[in-house]
Amino acid sequence: MMLVSSLPGMIRVGPNVGDHYSDRRQILIVLPNLEVLLRKALLHIFFLSPITHTMVVKSAALRCATALRSARNFSTSTIACFANTRALQFVPQVNRSPASPMRRTVTWLEALHAREEGRLASITSYAKGGDLNKPPEILKRSMDDSYTTISLPFKQDEWLLDAYVNSSGRLRIGQIFQDLDALAGVIAYKHCAPAEPTIVTASVDRISLLKRLTVLEDIELSGNVTWTGRSSMEITIKARTVPDNDVFLTANFTFVARHPITGKSFPINELVPRNEAERQIFERAESYNAAKKKAAKTGGFLTSPPNAEEAEIIHAMWLRQRAYEDPTSGLELPADVIPMKDSMMHSTMLMQPQYRNRHNMIFGGYLLRQTFELAYCCAAAFSHGQPHFISLDQTTFRSPVPVGSVLYLTATVAYTQHQPRSAAGSPAGTFVQVRVDSTVRDIDHGTAEDSGSFTYTYFVESKKVSVLPVSYAEAMQYLEGRRNAIESRSFGDALRGLEVLDSAVTE
Repeated sequence: MMLVSSLPGMIRVGPNVGDHYSDRRQILIVLPNLEVLLRKALLHIFFLSPITHTMVVKSAALRCATALRSARNFSTSTIACFANTRALQFVPQVNRSPASPMRRTVTWLEALHAREEGRLASITSYAKGGDLNKPPEILKRSMDDSYTTISLPFKQDEWLLDAYVNSSGRLRIGQIFQDLDALAGVIAYKHCAPAEPTIVTASVDRISLLKRLTVLEDIELSGNVTWTGRSSMEITIKARTVPDNDVFLTANFTFVARHPITGKSFPINELVPRNEAERQIFERAESYNAAKKKAAKTGGFLTSPPNAEEAEIIHAMWLRQRAYEDPTSGLELPADVIPMKDSMMHSTMLMQPQYRNRHNMIFGGYLLRQTFELAYCCAAAFSHGQPHFISLDQTTFRSPVPVGSVLYLTATVAYTQHQPRSAAGSPAGTFVQVRVDSTVRDIDHGTAEDSGSFTYTYFVESKKVSVLPVSYAEAMQYLEGRRNAIESRSFGDALRGLEVLDSAVTE
């Protein structure tokens, strides 16, 4: 059987060596693990085909392998058409792991059997360097050492683009979120090398969309470690269009390293700034992480009441709510004022092994995509408009999500803020902040854990809608959303003064 041409996700073969350039009896076949298949096909061609044909076919096969490595993974199905008949055959297309240092090296069936036998930790352990009981050697690393870039050649590969567009023909941001988290993981492992501890996403500190993409261009994602503690690190990633090098999205992640056997904190390599630009980046990240730890200790509204300004806001909203409920006031709830409880939207999903990471827990990027798309639906239903993503505010992954568990997501509009049309031409509309709370339930034991909260901000043009908290708990959620909005603006202002990252790291 001879390979003669290919497309991403499928190969075209002819049954005989003589069918290299013939259209006779050619069949489209979709198979898993195509890279392995290509290697076998090339070996088969080398021994059975004339050398002239081998070189032509080998070139085509290598181009196919390159296209396959650039293709994204999404579960779908395709139709195979047989040229000598008019029959259509349904052929499933399986999900494949991306070719990267983060790819899984253990099949789920092997991991499942190991878990049943109580040896899962041994097959998911990746720490190198000999005795795991000895402390690892701490090396000094620069930002340059972890710098990594990947390309998404949408203009050259229409089928790759097809996996990244939404129903409106625009870039599917949730799909980009998956790539951001995966790239951040690759960068984290690169910084920790030669040791390979268990590395997990602790939090997404911020993802900000700096400008909308009106035209779908080729995209490049690049990033590096910008700060390290003893066992934690901040990773900054930027997305830019190619070839104009225009940055349209920034993302900041915090990853933590754990011992692969004991689960305790694992010391990582030290990041050393090389110049003044890198020192400013490092100090900004260090001060932000210190403030984040301080805020976590205070407990927010769980330990401290609202301040005087916030108390006045709550009181004014309570008085307005009472007026709407009082039949003698003559006031009715406006159509553009929606009680917070009426904005809620729910989702329930069974966590499947195809979305696991190398540690056999659900991939953080998959959770980002699912929560983003539920938040988008919530904002759209609330505003009856087309939400435009602005930012993902600080998000903490409180507990891992195991394969086979049930994930419950609840999206709620927590805060709204109106923006009038500005003199500079910015459109009028409403900022809609959506909080997505996630809970994971163990099917076997029935226990449930809080797995994290995700706060997304969208902007809806030409719409003026307001959320109205009714209970005290909803009022606290509203004030927390207000604080997030203020912090988000401060974080953005700090980043604008540090746009030297690319030149400082890549030069």
